[in-house]
Amino acid sequence: MNNDDIPVWRLNLLRAFYLLVTVGLMVSFGPLMLQHSDLWAQRKGETAALLTGLAIVCLWGLRYPLQLLPLLIFELVWKVVWLLAIAAPMWLGGTMTPGVEETVFACLMGVVLTPLVLPWRYIAYHYFKKTAQRWR
Repeated sequence: MNNDDIPVWRLNLLRAFYLLVTVGLMVSFGPLMLQHSDLWAQRKGETAALLTGLAIVCLWGLRYPLQLLPLLIFELVWKVVWLLAIAAPMWLGGTMTPGVEETVFACLMGVVLTPLVLPWRYIAYHYFKKTAQRWR
């Protein structure tokens, strides 16, 4: 399976998704990166910087939608891990806060939408079936 096997509509769907991720993250975290308190920076600065960086790198997905697939896979994986390791125990323990509920909603959107956009046959071939690159 090569790049030409992916229909143009799928490539454009991926581009739209990269744009959605970029705009969503920049609207959420961009302003916070420019104006914040020291306490906020200590508690949430790394997360905001990571997600702002992710938004910026997603812009490359507009030009190279297939080459940036690992970024969308990472996006899906970290959200699933967060939901299972952080949100689920809080929900089961009855300790959910409004802020955590907002994050749960955002992560669930990503966990539902990302698999719909990803070209799974392409991913299966290129990351699991295809011969690995040389080590030496």
